[in-house]
Amino acid sequence: MLQVSQLLIPVDHADDQLRAAAAEALAVPVTAIQSMRVKQRAVDARMRKGVLFCYTLLIEVSGEAEVLQRSGRPGHVEIAPDETYRCDDKGFVIPQHAANPRVIIVGTGPCGLFCGLLLARHGFKPLLLERGKQAGPRARDVTGFWRRGLEFNPESNVQFGEGGAGTFSDGKLYTQIRDREHRIPWILRELVKAGAPEDVLINNRPHIGTDRLIKVVRTIREEIIALGGEVRFETRVADVVIEDGAMRAVITDQGETLEADRIVFAIGHSSRDTFEALHRRGVPFEAKPFSIGVRIEHPQSLIDRQQYGRFAGHAKLGAAPYKFVARDTKGRVAYSFCMCPGGLVVASSSEPGTVVTNGMSSYARAESNANAGFMVELRPEDITGESVLRGIEFQRALERKAFEIGGGNYHAPAQLLGDFMRGKPSAGSGKVPPSYEPGVVWTDLREVLPEFVYQTLRETARVIDGKLPGFLLDDAVLTAVETRSSSPVRIPRDDLTFECIGVKNFFPSGEGAGYAGGIISAAADGLRVAERMVARLE
Repeated sequence: MLQVSQLLIPVDHADDQLRAAAAEALAVPVTAIQSMRVKQRAVDARMRKGVLFCYTLLIEVSGEAEVLQRSGRPGHVEIAPDETYRCDDKGFVIPQHAANPRVIIVGTGPCGLFCGLLLARHGFKPLLLERGKQAGPRARDVTGFWRRGLEFNPESNVQFGEGGAGTFSDGKLYTQIRDREHRIPWILRELVKAGAPEDVLINNRPHIGTDRLIKVVRTIREEIIALGGEVRFETRVADVVIEDGAMRAVITDQGETLEADRIVFAIGHSSRDTFEALHRRGVPFEAKPFSIGVRIEHPQSLIDRQQYGRFAGHAKLGAAPYKFVARDTKGRVAYSFCMCPGGLVVASSSEPGTVVTNGMSSYARAESNANAGFMVELRPEDITGESVLRGIEFQRALERKAFEIGGGNYHAPAQLLGDFMRGKPSAGSGKVPPSYEPGVVWTDLREVLPEFVYQTLRETARVIDGKLPGFLLDDAVLTAVETRSSSPVRIPRDDLTFECIGVKNFFPSGEGAGYAGGIISAAADGLRVAERMVARLE
């Protein structure tokens, strides 16, 4: 099998054109191609002549060695690499036996679910504990709070419940982590088996969308149970038992003590009460960089035109994304986070009396606005205080301030970008209607944001407009405050065993523990933890 990469072809190509382009790259007649499939497809909008698709293809052809030598595209035609996920070799048909320890996994986000799935397929019977509800009831709680005035539920919201925070997002399935063990292709195949659209297997920047994710996480959970695992919802871990330097048990909010040989915490970045409970029990923490900022909304049509030119609105391209990074004159970084083409800005609080914003898209990405986090990097030394958890208190203070400025009813403070740049309060919306629900209060975001964040956003907005013309649209909407881009803490762990340094049998993992930053990286970290447990039995 040969791999052909960087094959550029017009967006409107037919299947026979793709085959002909592949044959030309290999310097063989079309009839010599025995089979061909798409490994990856990306959009290349850099060319003045138009938007192109950039393909990576896997091709079977007779006389591979000769074809490889004859090809005029060194580096772009090669023997297809072996990308087998090695933990899949045995097919996971491993009977339960006495040596399998009892494993508790706290959290059913992508990290916890994929850790549980791999362990269940290897004969373990993991117990997964989730403080929130199943995906369906959770979705009803969330949408009811957004749109029907239902009371905010601190245990069933955008942050807590089956699937984790990623369930109410764009469902992005790409990451910048290294993947020498080929976990990511395996994760994507498992997601498709569970109900994700098949194009996530080939798109360079795949996404599922909130509307599809609910089915996917439910299907994975059902398989874990079918293999002998257990999943308990509405069960919050309130405390832990640590004896002789090892974690022996967790204590639930109902007062039940659950013992286990190994305990995985995959709790996400918003389980602050859990972090505090672990800290009280002597679990080590480290302060780490994180970011805060706002959600910025533009018309999706503007972004499409800016990115795709005359191809804007093309059915094969869909809603255009963007990405930016900029520095102010003091060297502080601002960047886009979780950009949601054709999406909504959503209420994402996890604690009463706070306002938190985030972005969400359905699979179709058909809403009228594009939104992204417009974030500013914070370092631990930017925050006063001695506690290693001071970043959490910093986040809380901003979220409570946003709640107060928003009127105390979960409405969010908002400002037009033009007013923000001119330093004047906004009195109402312009041509870009804010999508945040339950609603917004027009104000001056200087009342909410720390001064250095406010100044960095203003300064870098001009820089970004030079790279993304139209960004400085007067009527673009800024909605505050976004604080949950990543965890402000890390729980140190051993690089080989993945056990917490200083606490045996305890495996901190995923985004909350500081080892991931999205759906795929969290799922991959869950697999890494499970792999170590499996390897210790072999």
